[in-house]
Amino acid sequence: MEWIEGLVGVVNKVLWDYALLFLLVATGIYFTVCLGFIQLRKFGEGMRRLFGGFSMKGARAGKEGMSSFQALTTAIAAQVGTGNITGCATALYSGGPGAIFWMWLSAFFGMATIYSEAVLAQRFRTVDKDGHVAGGPLYYIRAAFQNKFGTFLSGFFAVAIILALGFMGNMVQSNSIGDAFHTAFGIPKLVVGVIIALIAAFIFLGGVQRIASFTEKIVPIMAFFYIVGCIVILFINHSALLSALKPIFVCAFDPQAVLGGALGLTMREAMRYGVARGLFSNEAGMGSTPHAHAMAKVEKPQDQGVIAMMGVFIDTFIVLTLTALVILSSGLLQPVNGPLQGTALAQAAFNSAFGAFGNAFVAICMLFFAFSTIIGWYFFGELNVKALFGKKATKGYAVIVVAFIVVGSTLKVDLVWSLSDLFNGLMVLPNLIGLLALSGLVVKITRGTGDTLRQ
Repeated sequence: MEWIEGLVGVVNKVLWDYALLFLLVATGIYFTVCLGFIQLRKFGEGMRRLFGGFSMKGARAGKEGMSSFQALTTAIAAQVGTGNITGCATALYSGGPGAIFWMWLSAFFGMATIYSEAVLAQRFRTVDKDGHVAGGPLYYIRAAFQNKFGTFLSGFFAVAIILALGFMGNMVQSNSIGDAFHTAFGIPKLVVGVIIALIAAFIFLGGVQRIASFTEKIVPIMAFFYIVGCIVILFINHSALLSALKPIFVCAFDPQAVLGGALGLTMREAMRYGVARGLFSNEAGMGSTPHAHAMAKVEKPQDQGVIAMMGVFIDTFIVLTLTALVILSSGLLQPVNGPLQGTALAQAAFNSAFGAFGNAFVAICMLFFAFSTIIGWYFFGELNVKALFGKKATKGYAVIVVAFIVVGSTLKVDLVWSLSDLFNGLMVLPNLIGLLALSGLVVKITRGTGDTLRQ
């Protein structure tokens, strides 16, 4: 097992720290230029659509799709996960405060990428003989390459996302919940896993209607709860807020300044950890969220593309930024803390302001974030299982996912995390190939000069 974990670690390092790091950012820059900085031009429209469509009891979702807001909350459910707490803390520890600047920059370009994903998901979504709507990278990759290569590439993507998100990804999400509740309340991890699995199974069996209803309610609640908690801490730490903001910009280009010199960081590390953790959190270019955006009932593909950008904005510029400021204003990001990193660093930062309640607050947030991710990732995996193996296979898929949730809550899953990262990376490659092959169509649809008729 050790040599397998070592091999996976080496592949992940090459894949995430080098290849995907540059490919994802380059793709974001390319679409930003081609689309005329759409994330700036259409930001106001995106916010209007977000708040105009806000509802915690929206239209009934069904086989024909869901509302635009329900599609966004389903996407955000998958985007906003444990990475917004643990991932942010890890980026700060490994890359220093400057990593947050590079997170922002990658998210800015990622907004153009996710716009393109949503537009293509809408353009090439399908309706089967029973009237069920489906869409995502599998469908637009097939449209981009209508030959054996396209069949292989789309199939490769589908298998990768089923393994990465549906199975291994959901196992580690339940593990995060189990760990957090065991630390905060002393509840046995297996008990937590069984409860989470039962609730998840109830939502899974309700299909798209229950999933959409759940996400449109839980996402606003979890966002409000976490944002308010972070704002309260920032008020408590208000005297350190300016000193928390300054190193973000200084250390982005001069990592030897402020904390960077003490931690022995370089600009390369700040950039690498900031971009990698940011992209992993907001999922722009990974090919996961287009499945939700394909289901939205909108007039034009570009309408959903505009609101899809708001998911990246909320994930990175609001949730991740608040986490970073809480940690930085706590003053705990110091070399003297040594092994204090990841979740432990985040918990310590919340404890410094909330006292003993800090652990409970992080545990509750982990429950919201990780459980909503489980629901979103299950849904994305299910759509690909159905596309590859038919509707009957989805019941078996649901049973396996529920079993993985229970098992994952009790295990040390370092290898599973690594495998999840590996398949996450592998599913990015065919998605980016499909996106770039259809970039001309995205531009035409955005300008209103291309074929916007759905399949």
